[in-house]
Amino acid sequence: MPFSGHTDNNKPVADEVMFMRARLHIRTGRQRLSDGKISLGIVTLYDALYSAMQWYVTSPEHSSELTALSPANLNDDNILFDILNRSGVITPGFDYSAFSELVDSALYKNMSDFNYSGILTEIESVMSQLGVMPFEESVLPTDGPGIYSGIIDIRR
Repeated sequence: MPFSGHTDNNKPVADEVMFMRARLHIRTGRQRLSDGKISLGIVTLYDALYSAMQWYVTSPEHSSELTALSPANLNDDNILFDILNRSGVITPGFDYSAFSELVDSALYKNMSDFNYSGILTEIESVMSQLGVMPFEESVLPTDGPGIYSGIIDIRR
């Protein structure tokens, strides 16, 4: 999400929103997992991954790398993952279907006993392949009640 001083004015706003959202949510997802909020952390990691995939496929700088079926529903996370996987952006090995099932479980179940280390490693690997990670924590706004106050309204 674009915040004052945290955006690149040469990129379209929508691209920057999804890129920053992916980074913020990977940070927040990690924190929630380490705080023992496993279900919430997994759902937050899903949002981070979805945002990263949206950013990648809608960014003009990546369009020549992608193999898509036309017209593709770019709001469908399964289609986004398939496009990125088929295009070789995300290497084979990450089981997106299993991750989706895990996210569905996290929405309805207490997963406080779930060992999340493996899935976190896999998500971080995919985020690295997408170019969202690694990043310096200092490039992100600090957490706090006003963190979303600088969001640019992209609906205009």
